[in-house]
Amino acid sequence: MSNGLRRHHSADFKASAVDLVDGQGYGAAETARRLGISRTMLDRWRREHRECNASVAAPGVDAGAADAELRRLREENRRLREEREILKKAAAFFANESN
Repeated sequence: MSNGLRRHHSADFKASAVDLVDGQGYGAAETARRLGISRTMLDRWRREHRECNASVAAPGVDAGAADAELRRLREENRRLREEREILKKAAAFFANESN
């Protein structure tokens, strides 16, 4: 049960937590656990963040198209990170082999 004390989190903390899940692709449950908050609280912050962003979206911009573009860019970002890691390992391998 609760001890009756409510913790208050800053807007920056909330935005950072939402960005970990939505922007960087971390799991919501794992992020909530590591930050010491409940999953439902994190889900509420994410919902509020989406609603706030939807209300300030540019008129005439299709939200579905923007979401599709965001998904495409996140996938491309993930792929590029993987490629960078492979190239780092290959460079280290060939540097060691030439010695």
